[in-house]
Amino acid sequence: MGSFYTRKGDAGNTGFLGEGRISKNSLRIEALGSVDEANASLGYARSIAIGKKTKEMLLEIQKQLYFLMSEISASPEVSDRFDKIGDDDIFWLEERIQEIESLIDLKREFIIPGENPSSGALSLARAIVRRAERRTIALYEAEEIKKSVLISYLNRLSSLIFVLEVYEAGLSGHGVRLVKEV
Repeated sequence: MGSFYTRKGDAGNTGFLGEGRISKNSLRIEALGSVDEANASLGYARSIAIGKKTKEMLLEIQKQLYFLMSEISASPEVSDRFDKIGDDDIFWLEERIQEIESLIDLKREFIIPGENPSSGALSLARAIVRRAERRTIALYEAEEIKKSVLISYLNRLSSLIFVLEVYEAGLSGHGVRLVKEV
């Protein structure tokens, strides 16, 4: 078996789905890295989640995030070959949000994260998804990607993760702690 390292990135650049190599500090790699972090944090949240629904939804989201990462990684010249995320995926997220909202008592107030391990992990994942959204917006505004639906997907995903956080806190018997209660 060959070595896992290649030394090609030692100069601060990396390959991507396009011609040549780009800086590891580029907008594209920043956005890609943030989505990768979001995916990893969702994997952790899934590993400690209480609810079967939560685990199933997070696994599906993790698969979708790999498609989203390929779209972010693809240069405009090859992006058509990696076109996967669309309105149907946003609709799927919205249906899941409505499904979970019907199971929880959602207060329109700020909550303190961390009532149990899974709700705390979901809160962290939500914050990372929000960063990924900001990085993807920067990539879109720089016209390095053309699909605004990728931004919408991440925006909706953060909403789903929030309601899953509340759901998981409820499953643990704790419920959420509101800021005004502290």
